[in-house]
Amino acid sequence: VQLQASGGGLVQPGDSLRLSCTTSGFTLDRGATGWFRQAPGKEREAVSCISTSAGSTYYADSVKGRFTISSDSTKNMLYLQMNSLKPEDTAVYYCAITDWVTIPSPNPYDYDYWGRGTLVTVSS
Repeated sequence: VQLQASGGGLVQPGDSLRLSCTTSGFTLDRGATGWFRQAPGKEREAVSCISTSAGSTYYADSVKGRFTISSDSTKNMLYLQMNSLKPEDTAVYYCAITDWVTIPSPNPYDYDYWGRGTLVTVSS
């Protein structure tokens, strides 16, 4: 299983970004996938997770109403649309996969496979 996140960059507060995660070796309609982030000096935290088989999603309170997770199993792609970005969204963002947990778990220890992160910097 391989994953690669992309789409990060430097943006101003209020701007939007869409992160993409290319996956291979995994069927996105089983298990769960998620986006996590880690800011300097902080622990890795779940941003949003999705389980297509369960038809459910998880969003951290801090991103509800601003971020949207989606996946395209035909393209093996995972996306995170981020709107109304804030400076506190600055972090390295990672995509991850679990093939043994079928709910959108926010626990990073439930995820077996991780991609290299993409840096999102929100600053004026």
